[in-house]
Amino acid sequence: MRHILTLIADRQSTSLTAAMIRRAGEAVKGAEPTILSDGEAADIPVDDLPDAIAMQEVLDNAPIDWIVTKSRGRRKGLLVADMDSTIVTSETLDELAAYAGVQAEIEAITRLSMNGEIDFSEALRKRVAMLRGLSLDALQKTWEKTELMPGAKELIATMRKHNALTALVSGGFTFFTGRVAEVVGFDRHHANVLIDDGKTLTGEVAEPILDRDAKKAALVRMAEERGLKLAATLAVGDGANDLAMLAVAGLGVAYHAKPIVAREARARVDHGNLRALLFAQGYPASAFVT
Repeated sequence: MRHILTLIADRQSTSLTAAMIRRAGEAVKGAEPTILSDGEAADIPVDDLPDAIAMQEVLDNAPIDWIVTKSRGRRKGLLVADMDSTIVTSETLDELAAYAGVQAEIEAITRLSMNGEIDFSEALRKRVAMLRGLSLDALQKTWEKTELMPGAKELIATMRKHNALTALVSGGFTFFTGRVAEVVGFDRHHANVLIDDGKTLTGEVAEPILDRDAKKAALVRMAEERGLKLAATLAVGDGANDLAMLAVAGLGVAYHAKPIVAREARARVDHGNLRALLFAQGYPASAFVT
């Protein structure tokens, strides 16, 4: 069959039952399912793309994600991931702003930017300017409070074991991407550079700013370096500045995304964690590396 329908349950709140898998298979006239993780994920071969509304009804509106991929070339040779609210649970710039006493103001701008309501570069410059004079100690304090998204280490370790190149490409800052890349195991990281005077932030960010077009360009460039077709790439992110790279990737996944991203992306993870990206590539849980 031409496609694979992958069902993935949020194990924090539900379980993927045999009855759910059977009903989904019947609804899409699928072939015999393959269990990727008991109670968590299953693959169903299908010929035709399922209807979104019908799938929700079949799954009783349970917190279960479903992703459709082509049967061939499911395992990707390049992963490009956003950082904030994707690989880590927070927006690091918003958290940093708390130490400058401007968190509410910066969070408001972040929301507009992530929803695509204002230009990303303009929003970034405006937010960074509000941090002028902030002690560099605040960067370390923010890092110490930053938490990884569940499944992040499994995702990267498993893909690297299977020879994929993994890159963290963020509209955030290298201070954080460098540390996240080291802890999680990414091969590369790219982000914006905060300018400081040795003691405090100057309120400036180095140009050119890494924005949505730069994210897309990074994915295309790395694919070319590896001799990969774009169909062999995977991108994941949650904000409007991720849309361009999600659109060109072979599998572009909106992860717990802002409304504009969830609407436009071809694949979504609304409930589960980053393990879902491995299941979508056909990896069984027994093959995961931690």
